[in-house]
Amino acid sequence: MSRSWPTTPLAAAQRAFDLLTCPPAPLAFDGRAFPGLPARLLPLDELKTVLIDDATPRRVRDEVWRELVIRARRDGPAWVVAAVGIAMPGLRRVAGLLAKGWRGDSSDRDGELLAGFLARLHTVDLDDTRIVGKLIDAAARAVKHAREREEDTDVIRVDAAWSLPPQRPFDHPDWVLARAVAAAVIDPEEHLLIGATRLEEVPLQVVADKLGISVALAAAWRRNAERRLVGAVATGELDRVSLVEAAARRRSAAAAANRSAAGGHGRAAGNGPPAVRPDTMTTPRNAAPASRWRQRAVVAGAAR
Repeated sequence: MSRSWPTTPLAAAQRAFDLLTCPPAPLAFDGRAFPGLPARLLPLDELKTVLIDDATPRRVRDEVWRELVIRARRDGPAWVVAAVGIAMPGLRRVAGLLAKGWRGDSSDRDGELLAGFLARLHTVDLDDTRIVGKLIDAAARAVKHAREREEDTDVIRVDAAWSLPPQRPFDHPDWVLARAVAAAVIDPEEHLLIGATRLEEVPLQVVADKLGISVALAAAWRRNAERRLVGAVATGELDRVSLVEAAARRRSAAAAANRSAAGGHGRAAGNGPPAVRPDTMTTPRNAAPASRWRQRAVVAGAAR
């Protein structure tokens, strides 16, 4: 009995039952009170052999099982293990029949089988007949119900496993733009143009009117900036920019934009977009994290 403990539910239950039959004090059943059984104390493994013998009348089986259920309910875990161990041939037969169509781990199936058996052990009607049959039927139903729950769940099964790539530290789209400004991929005015129209969903016509330029020119500036942004994200250029630097550049860009916006329309049309004050576009964006599809939306304009 120095072997390692089994890892599957039915095998573990069988080992626990075997331990109950070991000397020096094996658990025994008094057969003297049950006509049809040997008139002596029976070790549990011998009682199990008698009960599965075809020569044993059904009436005797039911009487013995009534007593086993009473002891399991009254006397605690040892007799619960005894009931499971004596019913093990029937449980293993049902487990084999239910293996077909079970897509999960066999240990999960066997666990459901035992759970159904034990639950019914506490509720089966002792005035009824075929008691052990009803216990095993309940175990089978538990497995079938578990399989139905599994089938009702959409599961994608694969033959391999892999790790997800580490989450980037700049999930929020604002940080993508701030890193791009810090890396000199786009300038502060392009940051504000993309942020207002892509993230805050301000119509391009509204932004162009505030800038005092045509929609076509505003779209061209944004398109060129987004193409550079796409390239920087794809090559990992933004990964090397620290968030501290990005935050500093973002604050200075906002301050510069506010100063230049107060003086007019900003730079000449041929040199790039003029500065835009964020508070003239729309209400401030909140700081809640955005999902990756929104992050990609920041740089997807080049494809449009």
